[in-house]
Amino acid sequence: MLVQQIFNGLALGMGYALIAVGYSLVFGILRLVNFSHGAIYAFGAEMAMVFIGMNFGIIPGILASMLLTGILGVLIDKAALEPLRKKQSMPIASLITTIGISNIITNLMIVFLGSEKRNFPQIFGDGSFALGNITISVMQIMMCVVSLCLMLILVFIVYKTKVGLAMRASEQNAKAANMMGINVNFIISFTFFLAGVSATIAGALVGGYYQIVYPNMGFMAGLKAFAAAVLGGIGSLPGALLGGLIVGVSESMAATFLGSTYRDSVAFIILIIVLIVRPHGLFGRKGITKV
Repeated sequence: MLVQQIFNGLALGMGYALIAVGYSLVFGILRLVNFSHGAIYAFGAEMAMVFIGMNFGIIPGILASMLLTGILGVLIDKAALEPLRKKQSMPIASLITTIGISNIITNLMIVFLGSEKRNFPQIFGDGSFALGNITISVMQIMMCVVSLCLMLILVFIVYKTKVGLAMRASEQNAKAANMMGINVNFIISFTFFLAGVSATIAGALVGGYYQIVYPNMGFMAGLKAFAAAVLGGIGSLPGALLGGLIVGVSESMAATFLGSTYRDSVAFIILIIVLIVRPHGLFGRKGITKV
């Protein structure tokens, strides 16, 4: 049973890791915790459901949702956050703005799509195979494979491309990067686009895993993913991955051995303990926040 729950937790943790990546990417550039990211994750899952319902097909529907949710991320930055940056508003203003945006997105989804839970199709089928007493589904394997592939793509973009170099330069010193000819506002918008795309993939994977989506699905998932990002060291892509896995496995273990009542609490208890011992997270370093 123990090994089975570890496998279940790893698959779930990959979903949290993909959401946590969005927090880390945006924080790395802006030093801002984007609390609208959970709602963006739910929006991506809901839009995938809408496009699939319009007979786009599962994969084309998810791809269309990725594009639309990425554009939503850019619009959030351009319409709400960039004007605050230009006015040099206090950081708390941007933080509160993202909380407000989260509520707006969630409420708009409820108005136009309804608040009921809807069945999400199985993306990779319902096959499974047994390894001794352990049963592993195809969906769990593909969640891990897709998540790892996306992580590798993001690492490649950040560390091996010109736009990634511009992202890291903007993270280190936005004013100096702007003086060197880097369009910092474009880089920030591109970062929001990447965060939206990763959130959509997470929403589709988690929606397919549980076979259900609903407008409020981003609230608790967003909090857990934020805990995962902080746990791993917010701003660090490897930290987001490790933090997501820790949260996923701990949640799975808690649900099995302590009961479902405590599954949401254990991740935050672990977060508090780790931050007491290592305040900057497992991969974070004082004074340096990696993108």
